[in-house]
Amino acid sequence: MLLKLDKMKIEFLKDKIEIKNKKITNLDKFVIDFTSILNKEKIEYVIVSGYLTILFGRNRTSEDVDIIVSKINDKSFEKLWNKIIKDYDCVITSDFNNAFDNYLLKDTSIRFAKKETFIPNIEFKFPKFEIDEWTLNERKKVIIDKHEIYISPLEIQIPYKLFLGSEKDIEDAKFLYNLFRNNIDIEIFNEFNNKFKTKELFIRYIK
Repeated sequence: MLLKLDKMKIEFLKDKIEIKNKKITNLDKFVIDFTSILNKEKIEYVIVSGYLTILFGRNRTSEDVDIIVSKINDKSFEKLWNKIIKDYDCVITSDFNNAFDNYLLKDTSIRFAKKETFIPNIEFKFPKFEIDEWTLNERKKVIIDKHEIYISPLEIQIPYKLFLGSEKDIEDAKFLYNLFRNNIDIEIFNEFNNKFKTKELFIRYIK
């Protein structure tokens, strides 16, 4: 199905979403650059939360991009770390052992930003809950500017935004639902509305 948002075209296919004619913002470029490293190193990841709406054309700002990364061992993380810090700083710690042992393995995120900057930044974390693992396993490929990125399934993202409950999160949920209402799997969507107890919020704010 082809969706149009101003000049931007979004084609929702079975195995991917293609975005065409999007004006690539500085934040988009930041995400493309960082995920290029993950793609090249064959690291499985999924982008979640607020950036998704920006990716699909919602006009709002964000200072961070949340990425869940498949849990890797210390050797793999060290290799990845050495690739990342060529162009980025970890704003939490400069020591990869500390980042791995005292943050990632303890279910705490670390943040990466371009050198000599703080925002925008990548919030980088391992899966913490079973639902994070599901999101990774069911991630959706998006093609933007000939680059592949992987995002959270919309069926979970919309209820999760309602669950967070801030005005910005509810507007994010409305935007995604109205844009993709004919593309989401309703059975899975309803399952997560039940899991997050957001069915009433969905009826109140969106339906």
